[in-house]
Amino acid sequence: MSKKNTFGGFVFSTDPNFRTEPEEDATEEIPNANQALRIWLERGKGGKESTVVKGFIGPDDRLSELARMLKNKCAAGGNAKDGIIIIQGDHREKVLKLLLELGYKNVKKAGG
Repeated sequence: MSKKNTFGGFVFSTDPNFRTEPEEDATEEIPNANQALRIWLERGKGGKESTVVKGFIGPDDRLSELARMLKNKCAAGGNAKDGIIIIQGDHREKVLKLLLELGYKNVKKAGG
């Protein structure tokens, strides 16, 4: 069933704690040692390779900070959103080494 209100914006509830706006999901701060990150190599259009780090759990500012550091160390471009970091080029070994140095203990290369 749809959660949309079909009565033109009118909401009635007998619950005193009822809220019409959705609550924001607070993203937990998980220590680096408890993160389970996987490093993939993906090929895009024209056979271009990119290193993809999946499985990051945490706030978006920490994700973008980590992505910025990895991109700088690899001297490559990239992007970060939704718990995924994409770095242009094949930098799996370097990214693995950098993440282990930062204290991420459960980091593995994945895929074929």
